Amino acid sequence: MSSDKPPGKPLALAQVSRLRFRHLQFLDILGATRNLRLTAERMHITQPAATKVLMDIEEMLEAQLFDRLPRGMRPNELGLFTLTYAHSALDGHRKFVDEFSTLKQGGHGHVTIGAISGSAAHLLIAAVAELQRRRPLLVVKVLEQSSDQLIVWLAERKIDVMIGRFTDDVQRDQFRYEKLAGEGLQITAGVDHPLRGPNAPGLLELSRWPWILYPTSTALRKVSDDIFSRTGLSLTSGIVETPSFLFALELMQSTHMLSLQPAALVDKYVRRGLLTRIAAELPDRMPDYGLITLQGEAPSTAVQAFIDVIRALARPEVDAI
Repeated sequence: MSSDKPPGKPLALAQVSRLRFRHLQFLDILGATRNLRLTAERMHITQPAATKVLMDIEEMLEAQLFDRLPRGMRPNELGLFTLTYAHSALDGHRKFVDEFSTLKQGGHGHVTIGAISGSAAHLLIAAVAELQRRRPLLVVKVLEQSSDQLIVWLAERKIDVMIGRFTDDVQRDQFRYEKLAGEGLQITAGVDHPLRGPNAPGLLELSRWPWILYPTSTALRKVSDDIFSRTGLSLTSGIVETPSFLFALELMQSTHMLSLQPAALVDKYVRRGLLTRIAAELPDRMPDYGLITLQGEAPSTAVQAFIDVIRALARPEVDAI
């Protein structure tokens, strides 16, 4: 844009109110296809009609949203902003329709939860079991991932609530955090690992073994890196990175690799003789994890019910810390 172009008039609320659901659908499809012909086909209208719809939208907003190219359409800055709004608005409509239909049919809504593994998963299982007891018709969807991915999904409203940690301090401005508990750590290996036994190996000896580590963006990886880096050591015998505990479990059982894991996560595998703990001195616990929701948004009835349950279950753990 030329710097000497005069600024346009501010957008009035009345102008936006003229945008109808079909306009939002049109924008969402055009944003995905970047092609008027394909958009017209998906909307079941003619291409001239699609051209008119776009012109009507741009007239309402008093701004050009797309650059017309020989092969397709390219959204400009205002177009990208409008496409984001349209996609978010349609998501809101879909959520309303889904929950309304569930309630109309005698159900009690739905909740999508994102959670890290480890102690959080242990607490989540108890919370979901209690929630199902209280609301047997509630539809619960659980997605397990690392905190860095969950925070993205929460911002995109792909999940309703998250159990995890902040990965950047700037996230505190956008999200609300409520502490749930801390998380103990343990170095774990297969049951036939040479380091098993009561004698605690030193960090130098540990650094000479191959390790299974969580991805660099996770809080657990930051802790494991810090354990060695603060003493000037580095791992020298190979590293496998994975966010999957089940993959790490299989790898530990078939190799002599070590892995730093949440104690609550590996506890039952140690008790069943599937893994062994390596007696090494470690920091007491990971940074606290908690309940994370979007700032300034009231949770639905179903989400609030889940929050109330997990908050009550976590209270003894918080009080004990």
